[in-house]
Amino acid sequence: MDISELLLPWPDTPFGAVGEVDEASGSEEELIAALDGRAALVTQLAPVTERVLDAVPGLRFIGVSRGGPSNINVEAARARGVLVVNVPGRNGVATAEMTLGLILSAFRRIPVAHGNLLRREWRGDFYRHDHVGREVSGSTIGLVGAGAVGSHVAKVLAAMGAEVIVYDPYLPAGALEGTATVVSDVDDLFARADAVSIHARLTPETARLVDARRIGLMRPGSILVNAARGGLVDYDAVADALESGHLGAAAFDVFPDEPVNMDERILQLARQGYDVVCTPHIAGASTQTAERAASGVARELRLALDGAQPMHPLTDAQPFVASAARAER
Repeated sequence: MDISELLLPWPDTPFGAVGEVDEASGSEEELIAALDGRAALVTQLAPVTERVLDAVPGLRFIGVSRGGPSNINVEAARARGVLVVNVPGRNGVATAEMTLGLILSAFRRIPVAHGNLLRREWRGDFYRHDHVGREVSGSTIGLVGAGAVGSHVAKVLAAMGAEVIVYDPYLPAGALEGTATVVSDVDDLFARADAVSIHARLTPETARLVDARRIGLMRPGSILVNAARGGLVDYDAVADALESGHLGAAAFDVFPDEPVNMDERILQLARQGYDVVCTPHIAGASTQTAERAASGVARELRLALDGAQPMHPLTDAQPFVASAARAER
């Protein structure tokens, strides 16, 4: 094989919209140039737009090493007979573990206590009943979404002694039996939980799923966690609820605009000593995530080259080179 490499600016430069696709890195122009004469593309974030596909008619295979192929115009690829595959669940464990870390940090006030100690403050008052954190065990924790991430979070929380309730209209019957209680009304979940963690995909229907009204349904002093997508939550409404004392804490790995504006209200509240935990969209990043992504997409390419059915096809297309190459030989 003749293999070439194009280095994209992510992660040093955040991904964003390119053409009609989102969460992409690099430009259409440089990708078109790199794909000249190529039959296959393996990528995580390259912007595969309709313009790119039109410019490289010889492209037959796109392997995207992520679960949500937001940077690929899958419909345009399908219309052109290009096989597109992905690696679902590659960062599910990493994101789930980070979510658990955010939950524990918020429950036990770890970042606030850490910050106080670095400022040479020994907070003995954190032992007082009205200041001390709470335990996961015995708490009711609601999960909105129970895919690769949410289902893993549910199992660990249940093992820690939490009562886990889940809202996911796409969850197969019996999927979390013995682990969580599935509810049919998302508002009911918000009203019952001591903490709510968001694990939904961002779509036009789920944008600002967590708004002021649903935050108002939550128990006084409860906790909100989001390591999915920033657009799922109204962050100004969260800031209002924190300032009023209705929310006890919030923990976020994602923001509506990234990189986040450093003057964002949520970050200002964290600086002022509110129980707010923030990280820069790193929940899905781990050494194992990178290894699963690389090995998964390589396996899909190997199957396509061998003329076999890929494990995770997103388009209906025939394996792209094997039969033609063998016929030439």
